[in-house]
Amino acid sequence: MRLFVLLAAVTLAVSGCSGADPARPGVLSVGIREPATLLPADLSDQAGRLVTGALWTPLADYDAASGKVTPRAAASIESTDRVHWTVKLRPATFHDGTPVTAQSYVDTWQAIAASRWVSSPVLTKLLRAREIKAAAPDTIALTLDRPSGQVPVLLSAPGLVPLPASVLASRDWNGFAKAPVGNGPYRLDSEWKPGSGGTLKRVGAGKAEEIELRVGEPAAQYDAVKAGTLDLATEVPGAQHEAMHGDFADRHATWALPEAGYLAFPVTNPRFADATVRHGFALGVDRAALEAGPLAHQVDPAKALLPPADAPGERSGTCRPCSFDAAAGKALLKQAGFPGGATVYFGPGAEEWTRTLVVGLHKALDVSVTAQAAPRTDRLDGPSTLDVKLTTGSPDELLTQLATAAGYADDTFRQNLSLADAAATPEEAGELYRLAENQLLRDLPVAPLWSGHGHAVWAPRVHDVTATPFTGPVLAGIGVS
Repeated sequence: MRLFVLLAAVTLAVSGCSGADPARPGVLSVGIREPATLLPADLSDQAGRLVTGALWTPLADYDAASGKVTPRAAASIESTDRVHWTVKLRPATFHDGTPVTAQSYVDTWQAIAASRWVSSPVLTKLLRAREIKAAAPDTIALTLDRPSGQVPVLLSAPGLVPLPASVLASRDWNGFAKAPVGNGPYRLDSEWKPGSGGTLKRVGAGKAEEIELRVGEPAAQYDAVKAGTLDLATEVPGAQHEAMHGDFADRHATWALPEAGYLAFPVTNPRFADATVRHGFALGVDRAALEAGPLAHQVDPAKALLPPADAPGERSGTCRPCSFDAAAGKALLKQAGFPGGATVYFGPGAEEWTRTLVVGLHKALDVSVTAQAAPRTDRLDGPSTLDVKLTTGSPDELLTQLATAAGYADDTFRQNLSLADAAATPEEAGELYRLAENQLLRDLPVAPLWSGHGHAVWAPRVHDVTATPFTGPVLAGIGVS
């Protein structure tokens, strides 16, 4: 009897080391961090977008580099004058069995616009529709306050997916986030369990019959994929960044995230009013040191003002203000007669990398630079670091946000943004956004520092892994042998 108990204990201990059940046919196990929320309009974290990307189908997909819009829940998004837009919907139902109609979108967008959610500005500041109505059960009619060719791009935003009538009536957003009901290829089998995860069941065009979402730390999940107890890890810690290429030679992926870091200058402050000073500071930033240090290989050093997730057209080379050239930076500050001394302000979550930035600036430029938490004021006397998380693929969102952060007001810049917004084709809009971007690189109210990217690694039985900036790995497209 004692021998049986001892063997049972050993068996339990060995099985417990795996941390998970053996792989099951048709079931994909995925490791993620704890999502901040599962309310689509109020999330900006990678884990939340990964999950909601499987629970919902957006109106369309947008590719920033090509400018191509691919209809998904929409059959078409069209306009003859770029003021009046018509969205035709494909037949669809929510996971609770109720139909997805044009009124579903109208009511959802009204709720988003009236809230202070992450995606609210997409409607109130970018789309700016005078009227949105359900012209028919399968038809949304929008009338804008000006001509805009960016409507298909904005309506592709993952935060603008429809919500069912039940939550729109109850307004129980917290409750809904625990048991979300979408219109996508997978439904949540039961209420989300914080710290543990949840199970997605296929109800549409997905490859895996079931997806187990397991919440945990990226380092442990990385090791679990190596050990064969997890199929897919959706984040790779900095410590495993180099090992990833050897551990998962042809089973890893990297993709651009809709996130970027900047150094914004208070251009109305006399000490930073001269663009020569701003260029001097930009050349004093060792972006590679930020990437390898506090940002832990989760970013790429900036090569342009717009990050890859947001930049129209193909990009090559590195912009001059994105380069590290300490000697040139010191020379520019001397040429401008910069008196020396600066405080760089940081917001929540940016302290560590801002302090590393400040140490590097002091060393490279030989001026006194300190770091400080940003006070509650709109008029800072020194530069500030920005960690920008985008909600759409439209360059207008980011360019406007950057100019506003620096207090940069230029008529030509604003005109180019307006012309790009009104452009009839993606090619024309891309050229005008390039002009606005180049103007910011010349006047440099903000200096680009880094752009975020994601990593994933997977087991040998996993195939067809693709990723997009706003969803990360597309769970519905992943197959398991």
